[in-house]
Amino acid sequence: MNITDLFNVANLFVLPFWALMILLPNWNVTRKVMESYLPFVILAAAYLYLFVTSITPENAAALSNPQLADIARFFSNETAAATGWIHFLVMDLFVGRWIYWEGQKTGIWTIHSLALCLFAGPLGVLSHVFTYWISKAFSKSSEGEDVTVEEKAAVN
Repeated sequence: MNITDLFNVANLFVLPFWALMILLPNWNVTRKVMESYLPFVILAAAYLYLFVTSITPENAAALSNPQLADIARFFSNETAAATGWIHFLVMDLFVGRWIYWEGQKTGIWTIHSLALCLFAGPLGVLSHVFTYWISKAFSKSSEGEDVTVEEKAAVN
């Protein structure tokens, strides 16, 4: 498999996980699938392969004390760019999984944060944190105290 094929497969590989978390978050199959670390192992293996094949002695020396120009030169290589992209795919999916489980645990709406995380990882995290804070503030003001979603459900 060449670099372009690996890049394309990795891009397609993550989509079902995102689709499950965003479109079917409360489905038991989604919960079961998102319990697994296997997607991260597979993506990390692809990352490891690309990382090893993209590092040269010159790259390693330059990246040991990185300057922006060195990083730009490194990522001008297709293998290095694919390595970086798969790094984003792994980390964004991992963070998206965390957001998903936080939503499952707390009952906080996560669709918008997951969609943002899919396209711009850190913005999804920021969105989730703000959503959590806002939900907590409204929960406190409506209940007069900090009550979890589970406690509210038990009362009803």
